[in-house]
This record gives sequence, C-alpha cells and structure tokens, in this order.
Amino acid sequence: MALGRAYSVAVTGVDGQLVEIEADIGQGLPSVSLVGLPDTALQESRNRVRSAVANTGEKWPDGRVVLALSPATLPKVGSVYDLALAVAVLDAAGAVPAERLARTVMLGELALDGRVRPVRGVLPAVLTARNAGWSTIVVPESALAEAGLVDGIEVIGADRLRSVIDWLRGEGDLLTPSRVVPDTERPGGDLSEVVGQDEARWALEVAAAGGHHLLLTGPPGIGKTMLAQRLPGLLPPLSETESLEVTAIHSMAGALAGEHPLITAPPFVAPHHSTSAAAMVGGGSGSARPGAVSRAHRGVLFLDECAEIGTKVLEALRTPLEEGEVRIARRDGVARYPARFQLVLAANPCPCASAREVDCICAPLARRRYLGKLSGPLLDRIDIWVRMHGQDGGAFAGGTAESSAMVRERVAAARCAAVRRWQDYGWTTNAEVPGHALRQRFPLPEAAIAPVESALRLGRMSARGADRAIRVAWTICDLREGELPTAEDVLLALNFRQRGAQ
Repeated sequence: MALGRAYSVAVTGVDGQLVEIEADIGQGLPSVSLVGLPDTALQESRNRVRSAVANTGEKWPDGRVVLALSPATLPKVGSVYDLALAVAVLDAAGAVPAERLARTVMLGELALDGRVRPVRGVLPAVLTARNAGWSTIVVPESALAEAGLVDGIEVIGADRLRSVIDWLRGEGDLLTPSRVVPDTERPGGDLSEVVGQDEARWALEVAAAGGHHLLLTGPPGIGKTMLAQRLPGLLPPLSETESLEVTAIHSMAGALAGEHPLITAPPFVAPHHSTSAAAMVGGGSGSARPGAVSRAHRGVLFLDECAEIGTKVLEALRTPLEEGEVRIARRDGVARYPARFQLVLAANPCPCASAREVDCICAPLARRRYLGKLSGPLLDRIDIWVRMHGQDGGAFAGGTAESSAMVRERVAAARCAAVRRWQDYGWTTNAEVPGHALRQRFPLPEAAIAPVESALRLGRMSARGADRAIRVAWTICDLREGELPTAEDVLLALNFRQRGAQ
C-alpha cells in the first residue's frame, strides 16, 4: 500500500479553507474512488485526472486508487482540485518526490490532454494559502496575473501537467507573474457633460462625499442615468486592501480581465430591471455565486427604471443596505459576500412618462401605484431624494459646467474630514456611522436638531430616517469645511428627504 498527499483550497463566498488530498493505492481491481463530499463536477474529475496523467506520459497505477478530500464534512465543489488530485496519485505511486509538494498548494482544472485550465476564485484561494502560512502555490497560467496580486507567497503558473511534474522533479521551472500595471481609467464620462440640473448635481456631490444612497425621479431624457453613471468618477480610488477585496469578489464571479485583473476604481454595476432576486443578491445551484449587490461592493449599484423591478427583488435589498453583507444559505452551509455599496435608484414619476407633467394621462391611483413598489422600509433607507425637472433654453445653451475632477477634489477633502473624525471608531464615511453613535457620542446642539425633532413629532419621518438626515447634515458640513452641523445644514438634509414626496 502506498500513500500520497497534496493540498488545494475550497472557496465558499470569499472565504477559503485548505483541503488535504490523500491518495491511497491498494490491491484490488483497477478503479478510482473519490470520497469527501464531492459534487458532480468533482466526481467526474476521476476520469479527467486519469486521462490527463496517461496522456502526459506517466503511468496510472494498476491497483485500486482511493482519493480522500479532508475535512470530510466540508462540501467540495468544482474542478479546482484536479491538479492536486493528479499530483497526489503520482506521489503515492512514487513518480514525483514529496519535498516540494509538501509545501505547495495546487489549483487548476485538467483537460484530458494534460492542459491546466483556469478556475474561478483564484485570488481568494491564494489569499487563504498565504494567510495559512504556505510558501508556494501553483495556479493555471491564465490566472497568473490575478494570483500575482498577492504578496507574501511565491506564485507560479503552469500551462500543462507535464510542466508541474518536471518542476516537482527539479527538472524545469514554472512561470512567474510579471508586474501588473493597475488600470486607473475611470469609465462613465465626465460630470461637465451633464446640462443644468444644479440641484441634482449638488445631491450627487453630497452622496459621493458621504457614501449616501440616492433616489432620482423625473421624466425620461432628463439626465438621471447620466448623473448616476458619473458618480463613480467622483469617488476616491480604492485602497490596496479594498482593491483586493473587490477583485476577490469579481474573481468568484468570473468577471476579471486577463491582463489587468486588479480593480482600483469603484465598480459600477447596473443590472437590467428584469433581473431576478438570485441575480441581484447572489445564488445559483451548487456554489453560490455573488450577485449584483456584491459585485458593486465599494462602488455603485444603479437600478434604472426601479419602479419596473419586481417587488421581491427590491425588498431583497433591505438586508445588504443595512448590514453591508449578503448571506446565502444552502444545504451545505452559508456563503458570505460583502455588499457595502452606494445605491442609486432612478424612476419615471408615472407609467406614461410624459415629458411634461401637464401632459400626463395617468390616473392618480396609477401614479400612486407606480412608485408604490418602493416600499416605506426601502425608501427609509435612502438618504437623498431628488425630483428632477426640465431645463429652460438658457440652461441648455449655457457654458461648461464643473468637471468631475473639480468636484472630486471637494469630495476627497470632505471624506478626509470624515475619516479624521471617525477613525478611532473604525468608520470611514458618514453613511457608516450608526445612529446611536450620532446621538450619544456626537450630539448636535438643540438649535440644530430642532427641525428633526419637529419632523419626528409630526410623524413625517421615522427614527431611522432621522438618523440618516443627521448623517447627510454631517456630510454637508464637511463639504463646507465646518466643524459642526448647523440648523441650516440639517434643514438642507431634511429638504433632500422631502423632495421624493413631491
């Protein structure tokens, strides 16, 4: 009896766990058994691995081969284990030395001819191996740029199983990643291209400075989508930690660019209004894949024509908006994906979407029902509401408006002020500060808080809405470089919340 061993990584959500793969060659009729809660794709790897080893020129053992993946209670999904399975069998057969193999993690799917194919989730798998103290990891050659984003571990790439076997025997070298140049381009256009809409532009600046959620309503063609697309251009670039976090999510979604995988700019995700709840928050059979809310992590989620989106889909946004995380429960466990994003909603005021309100042919009940899909609890989580109106000829033919670069400077200064204020508590934007901290640790003067108290007494807003108005007031204060919000700042914040009801 001979025993071989190799290691790989199981990724659930953006969290990984090391998997030990043991290969036992015993007496009996030639067969391959796979144990350790494998799914269908992994069960089929028995045939892929056997053909890949044979077509590489190595001899497959004649006896009974048992492959065990530990921990045995952890469900194993996908084809990422193929390379480690093949090497474990060769180790058990004595075909490769165990010296290098004992300190190396293997990732990759095998083709029948021995080619190493790419797999999803390489970046979180490499992060898991590094955090577990491993010194070397072998990944598919096509994923080398992605894996090379991680420091503190030796990353090498292979295009064929033959190359891995030669490297284990000390007879050849594998590929190493080249220095990746981050893509710093900011898609989405410039804010100077938007004509007029001074109030909406100001609301967009406040939303960018504080990380607030935004609702834009108005007739079609007025600039709602243009404004939303330019919001990522006002946000500061992602930090190194945030870049890896966002890139890991897109790696699990299989949406990374091959040559420049590192995401350094805030992502902009705009799903179609016919999207399903699973596509919005994540899901799917087997391994739960990240949805639109997670792919928009640290960026912007834009829902155009939000009144046309299904009610269940909209209500599924409640938990991510409040907690900044999505938990997808499956029979075999829970996949967690971060989902801290800025939500921008855009909608027409009624089904007929007339350019002028006087031309509307919708009955009052139809107008009320149209935006009624946006429930009270969901609207309560929106910080800024803006009703956009048409522009006169003078505004359309006017001069050039402020560019995104000019507004971005003010946004960056306001965000720096917020970081200095909240850094001892672990918050980075005003939108992240919990309500109890605003009331107890950073209370506003009675004169400044009086408008909020009045709105609460009259039942015009909930306690959660009051907290959000105070957060917006802090952002307005930061934009004017003030020390403490005044009554005027609070009134401006309340005005943002009351615009949606008009």
